[in-house]
Amino acid sequence: MPFWKETMSINQPPQAPDTPVGAGGTPDARQLRAVLITVSLALMAVIASVSGLNVAQTHMAVEFGASQTTVLWIINIYTLALAALLLPLGAIGDRLGRKPMLITGLVIFGAASVVAGLAPSAAVMIAARVAAGISAAMIMPITLAVITSTFPEEERGKAIGVWTGVAGGGGILGMFLSALLVDVADWRWLFVLPVVLVVVALAMTLKSVPNSRERSTHSFDTIGALVSTIAVIGLIFVLQEGPERGWTAPITLISLAVGVVAAIAFVAWELHRRDASLLDVRLFRERGLAGGSITLLVVFGVQAGIAVVLFPFFQAVLGWSGLLSTVAMMPMAVMMMMTSGLAPKMAAKIGARSTMTVGVALATIGLAQMALFVSVDGGYLSILAGMLAMGIGMGLSMTPSTEAITSSLPRAKQGVASALNDVTREFGTALGVAMLGALLAGGYRSAIDGKLDGIPSGAADTAREGIANAIEVAPTSGSHAQDLIHAAQQSFVDGWQQSMWVGAAVMAALLLYVALRGPKNTAPLQRDAEAVPETGVADNVAAR
Repeated sequence: MPFWKETMSINQPPQAPDTPVGAGGTPDARQLRAVLITVSLALMAVIASVSGLNVAQTHMAVEFGASQTTVLWIINIYTLALAALLLPLGAIGDRLGRKPMLITGLVIFGAASVVAGLAPSAAVMIAARVAAGISAAMIMPITLAVITSTFPEEERGKAIGVWTGVAGGGGILGMFLSALLVDVADWRWLFVLPVVLVVVALAMTLKSVPNSRERSTHSFDTIGALVSTIAVIGLIFVLQEGPERGWTAPITLISLAVGVVAAIAFVAWELHRRDASLLDVRLFRERGLAGGSITLLVVFGVQAGIAVVLFPFFQAVLGWSGLLSTVAMMPMAVMMMMTSGLAPKMAAKIGARSTMTVGVALATIGLAQMALFVSVDGGYLSILAGMLAMGIGMGLSMTPSTEAITSSLPRAKQGVASALNDVTREFGTALGVAMLGALLAGGYRSAIDGKLDGIPSGAADTAREGIANAIEVAPTSGSHAQDLIHAAQQSFVDGWQQSMWVGAAVMAALLLYVALRGPKNTAPLQRDAEAVPETGVADNVAAR
């Protein structure tokens, strides 16, 4: 049986075609498949919109007459709004109902994508991206919460595996489809993909997704929600803007201070509020929540950092187009998505911690392979084995990590658990891009300084700014043009190796942590008396 059919199949007795819920209140196989497809489509729309606009930076700058800073804000404001509101909106979804929250998010997201596709100016585009980010924060945690609150225990792992595969590989797949649309049509067609996904997901949500919500006697933790939003905005802003504005720039330092103080205040407030808290931070003492969160933070950080390193290598060193560069990333994404679906079976046989350990070990080996064997002359084949090992390793480690996080919180708090999982991913992504990107840039500048003898001073100064600048200015250096290009390419590889070795060292530290302190197993979700389905059906599932 093909992988995707196997991971989406539900081993339950056949049900009558007109029976949406099986005996004992458990959804039948057909409904569970429909639910999984629905949330996967919704998640894909959100994930694809994170990275899709990266391939259209030049087009937006020309059409809007915008600076590079404005273009970066168009791209980054979406992620900033998404990350900042994940936790509050996930908690609100638990209270108001997960299905209504998902429907509302899809409607707003679709409308925002249409406005962005038709935007006449950069200001309108930024406003549309803010709205899309807010609605994405409504959608993303609910997609996972629907799975954890709907699927029976024996099938939940496979469903989470599909979800994590989409979450991990969806960004690369989104970039490929975006690059294809830019090449064959116009950059504004980038927004057709999320709109189509949202329309299909909305129709399927209305028909197939059950509703569940928390019935709590406690008031909503408004202060905790506000403080957590401030903390995330401050810290994510630092990671996004630090490389551009400078790590010691006043606005960077102020944002860092605000983020750190708000994070400390959030922890203190949640400890004080206890039972009525937005997030019980004391749960981080447990292996499952702490181990799963740390693993996702590092794995997604390294994955995002790898993308920052790989694309310039494909385009500037190998001379490939944006579309071909995204195609070259696909083997890693495919391996990641496949092994995410297979990880639950492996965890069932050898345990969650052993599965995570194997995954992190393979990812570490993959990074070391790319650091050892990458070369200008070796081209794509010199890094392919490392990419495949990275993809397999990340897929094996992501699914049990996500299960460890969601199973650490009760059913009533699955929106919060899912949001915590997503916030961890976003922090890891921003941290990995900032760290590995800075290491690559620093390594490049250090290496090229000793290779510019004889190059005209103006061209040499430009070449120090980056490999793309060096290749652009090379024709102005006369007979030294080929030497300058070769020096820039070799310096980039030197910087690559430096960033890869640091990434491998971080993964090796994670490997040691997971092997010693990782979750022993993925415990089933504990029922919570406050989590009551809309129709009173057992297992937190309501009839359509």
